[in-house]
Amino acid sequence: MSTEGESTERPPIGWRAAMESALYGPDGFYVRPGDGTGPAGHFRTSVHASRLYAGAVARLLCRVDEELGRPGRLDLVDVGAGRAELLTGVLAALPAAVAGRVRAYAVERAARPEGLDPRIRWVPEPPEGTTGLLFANEWLDNVPLDVAEDGRYVLVAPDGTESPGGPLTAADRDWLDRWWPGGGRAEIGRTRDEAWAAAVGSLARGLAVAVDYAHTAGARPAWGTLTGFRAGREVRPTPDGTCDVTAHVALDACAAAGAAALSKRASGAPASDGPASGGPGRGGPGPGGPGPGGPASGRPVPGATGSGAFASGGPASGAPASGARAPGGPAAGEPVPRAPVSGGPASGRPVSSATGSGSFTLHGPASRGPAAGEPVPGAPGSGVPASGALASGEAGAGGPGTGGPAAGSPGSGPPVLLTQREALGGLGVSGGRPPLALASADPAAYVRALASAGEAAELTARGGLGDFGWLLQPVHLPAWRP
Repeated sequence: MSTEGESTERPPIGWRAAMESALYGPDGFYVRPGDGTGPAGHFRTSVHASRLYAGAVARLLCRVDEELGRPGRLDLVDVGAGRAELLTGVLAALPAAVAGRVRAYAVERAARPEGLDPRIRWVPEPPEGTTGLLFANEWLDNVPLDVAEDGRYVLVAPDGTESPGGPLTAADRDWLDRWWPGGGRAEIGRTRDEAWAAAVGSLARGLAVAVDYAHTAGARPAWGTLTGFRAGREVRPTPDGTCDVTAHVALDACAAAGAAALSKRASGAPASDGPASGGPGRGGPGPGGPGPGGPASGRPVPGATGSGAFASGGPASGAPASGARAPGGPAAGEPVPRAPVSGGPASGRPVSSATGSGSFTLHGPASRGPAAGEPVPGAPGSGVPASGALASGEAGAGGPGTGGPAAGSPGSGPPVLLTQREALGGLGVSGGRPPLALASADPAAYVRALASAGEAAELTARGGLGDFGWLLQPVHLPAWRP
């Protein structure tokens, strides 16, 4: 890591504190007033790519509704809602009989947009005791985290220059030992685990879903994934408030944290592993001493803006970003979709992956993980022993370095990890071409169907948005799959 040319604006701090300040502090990237475009002005997510995505989430909500027995009030909680584009699309796509019972919540730290549908409640964190669907589309990647290298924290100046910090705290060492063992550079996902566990814990009954670009134990990127986005381009991660700063999510660790939180709740034990300040999108004190520092006690870690990111083991110390994009992506000049990259990072550092593609992979000959839609290994009732592998032959839960997800909780089915391609396929999104006979019978309908197929192909593309990870965590519902 580079130590030259450090900024004199402030001394270097840990990445977690730097991300919190740059993204959510005064005039932060996601909360600054007057930014009417929001995240869509800097990158595209699945929500921005096609209305088919909102339609799929609407169908998922309807299935949850059926499983819950069609309650009189059906909650839909969008964590990291951005400008509420997803909620707006879902409400428009729902059947009237369902939409009339829905209570929609946008969980967001930025100000409520003007002219927003009055049915949408704007809140800073998920409401407690909801019944329905909690959906976090590309939220966790913007929950600030610390970066470690060879057992020490990585510090960063406002201009992105890095320097070595102090030794890791015991809690962060333990997280790395279990979920990202080995030397070199790593991103400490403990804050994401805590945020997800608290979000899952806010549901009384229903389904919690996290969607993000992700990796699993045994296929962690060798040099991490931290990167930035600004005005439609992938850029060096610079925590000065001028760009998004994001990193991939260890979704298997989040699954374990969510299951552990539900188990504690079922047993009546206090949820002591949650964020120190008391709720999703909140972070506790950062490590003290000569290490990175962190947000002061009670300072919020994000309820981020529904952003997510395109990253591929991005630059660790200022190397140029790749700027690659997903197949079937935007036309020239459109914002880059934040999706897994199919090639290596421009810095030349290798990305570790079960398939060599840099994508989220859970199964298949190369990974020896569960087949599509199978429960996470080690979950009760899954039929998969705790020693089962998630990817690249790693061991399951049970000891340091194993990384396997925890079991489900009493009364709740086990968490399930899917790719977006699998999840959307189960929700009726297909990139198949319409039949040619339709072109003769109804040319206009054929053109519409062809355009829809193109959008579906982008959402499910290999090496692109289709490789995103979906974590489905039932709360007092049986095992779930789309």
